[in-house]
Amino acid sequence: MRLKERYQAVINYFSANAPNAETELLYDNPYQLLVAVVLSAQCTDKRVNLTTPAIFEAYPNPETLSQATFEELFPLIRSISYPNNKTKHLIGLGKMLMEQFNGEVPMTVEELVLLPGVGRKTANVITSVIDQQPNMAVDTHVFRVSARIGLTVKATTPLAAEKQLIKNIPADLVHKAHHWLILHGRYTCLARQPKCSECGLQHACKYFEKQIKKR
Repeated sequence: MRLKERYQAVINYFSANAPNAETELLYDNPYQLLVAVVLSAQCTDKRVNLTTPAIFEAYPNPETLSQATFEELFPLIRSISYPNNKTKHLIGLGKMLMEQFNGEVPMTVEELVLLPGVGRKTANVITSVIDQQPNMAVDTHVFRVSARIGLTVKATTPLAAEKQLIKNIPADLVHKAHHWLILHGRYTCLARQPKCSECGLQHACKYFEKQIKKR
């Protein structure tokens, strides 16, 4: 199967079977999503969703977050991975949003990555989820799944994978494709034991094709 055909097959499958794929993080506005995504680094969405309600109640907007102290915020983040760094990042993030962005979450990757705790992946998530910009956040799931299926070729870094995916996925579907690949990696194409027998992408998957040939 040629690369173009593989992409089309994957897009057709997910369009039919996961037309409304979206983030599993719970949020009501761009500020809440930004906080949740920063907290989600190397942590499960489930754990983040259990943690954020208390944070949002105590700090409902960038202004209140900018005034938080480490001693006040840390107990609310204690159950999250790397709580020390994330507490500092959120306080710094709140201050910068107030000082440089008038209390609003910016909607460009270039501006977002200036915020403490926000890298390219997080910036891509925010802009694609909130504004449906054609930005592809490549986390471990997206990196693994896209390589296994054969959507990316010899992509040794997340940025290389991002560029290949952006090049081959229609711009109006990129924001949705991000969730397709993440959720597929989270529930079907698992890292150690992919559930190939349950997968609807067998016909388009390079990994599955190789497994069949080994039998």
